Amino acid sequence: MRIFTAALATETNTFAPICIDRRAFEESLYAPPGQHPVTPTLCTAPITVGRKVCAQKGWTLIEGTAAWADPAGLINRRAFESLRDEILDQLREAMPVDAVVLGLHGAMVADGYLDPEGDLLARIRQMVGPDVLICAELDPHSHLTEKRCAAANFFVVFKEFPHTDFVERAEDLWRIAVDTLEGRVSPVMSVFDCRMIDVFPTSREPMRSFVDRLTEIEQSDVDVLSLSVIHGFMAGDVPEIGTKMIAVTNGKREKGEALAQKLGLELFSRRGTFMMPWIDEKEAVAKARASAVGPVVIADMWDNPGGGTAGDATVVLAELLSQGVTNVAVGMIWDPIAVQICMAAGEGAEIPLRFGAKSAPGTGNPIDGLVTVVKLQPNAEMRFGDSIAPFGDAAHIRLNGIDIILSSVRVQSYDPSLFTALGVDPLTKHILVIKSTNHFYAAFSKIASEILYCSAGTPYPNNPATNPYRRARRDIWPIMANPHSIEAA
Repeated sequence: MRIFTAALATETNTFAPICIDRRAFEESLYAPPGQHPVTPTLCTAPITVGRKVCAQKGWTLIEGTAAWADPAGLINRRAFESLRDEILDQLREAMPVDAVVLGLHGAMVADGYLDPEGDLLARIRQMVGPDVLICAELDPHSHLTEKRCAAANFFVVFKEFPHTDFVERAEDLWRIAVDTLEGRVSPVMSVFDCRMIDVFPTSREPMRSFVDRLTEIEQSDVDVLSLSVIHGFMAGDVPEIGTKMIAVTNGKREKGEALAQKLGLELFSRRGTFMMPWIDEKEAVAKARASAVGPVVIADMWDNPGGGTAGDATVVLAELLSQGVTNVAVGMIWDPIAVQICMAAGEGAEIPLRFGAKSAPGTGNPIDGLVTVVKLQPNAEMRFGDSIAPFGDAAHIRLNGIDIILSSVRVQSYDPSLFTALGVDPLTKHILVIKSTNHFYAAFSKIASEILYCSAGTPYPNNPATNPYRRARRDIWPIMANPHSIEAA
């Protein structure tokens, strides 16, 4: 067998003011054919898993480009087209192939392209013809369009949020692909439109039990090859926004359609119950101060670079300073200019510095103060499960008893190693402030005495009922009260 694999991925917050060009991909991950590292990133596990599978099978794996950019706003048209055409040219040169196995995100939006992944998949289908297997792994925070479904044979989606299972789902993707190529199965993909948009953390009920049940069905029903939930991405203003249920069966289309509908309507019946409760910055700081044991984690959940925001909001930090709180570490605030200034000053320097809140309204005000440059780290990295997340040149500064990490590459707070990389021991701090909606949970829950979800400022469009959509459909909950005419559980 000859199999082509590649990855092209990012998540587009169409409301974010920060645009993505080719440089953004190169800063996060740009790997030409054969140069992808051994460690996968969030959307490139199909490549690293494919190496193992094809080596075991004695098959030929032709690697194309792998490119990932940390989430932000609109993708530059030339950047998308050049990366797309680069992969298409590589596939054309690799022909003939028996399968195309891709790593995608699913929530890209580029200038001139509301559905970049659909465009890529459609062009691949046109190139390889109707009989070549095309499949991809997707992030659940994506948009499942009809164009994509028409071009691909099947998708496998991360089940977990936080996305701790991207390698396991890539293994599922390859398992189904191998069984298909060797003639044991004939995958059929069925999709049910839940007509809703919500947030579905699997670290808590009711989504925890729902996902566990999907796995149980996969393991017990021989006809079911894979079950996935497309959560949707509320910050993407696109026509086909929304939650979808996917059932991939072994040639059992009617069974798959019935199962996808049953599970999808169950999700819909529980709409509005999945999201963790949150508090504002004043209450979060007060509660954290009052806690007898640390570290207390305050998740600045809506200033989350993983959702396309800048990650430079200062609302929580300003509240900490106003309340005179110390023994706190904040990680991270994105400010490449401030990092450059600190780099020029050097470790140990005491300098006046203005940092943060440069990106957009609703992120607070810049912080001004006399800071100490404690530590500088070029090309800093933190862990994210089986992967590594770079956050560029970084500076650890101290202001009024608060340790603050400034980054030059936007990335959410995945793991406590972001602090240790800059010389901060998170276990010694009473309060840790991080920027993430839920991906932090897998790692930080292991060290936190308490987790407080904080809604501070307005950097992210977090209410679909009132978000200023221009293109999004109107026939989904909560924009429409009850599109399926089913009462909530």
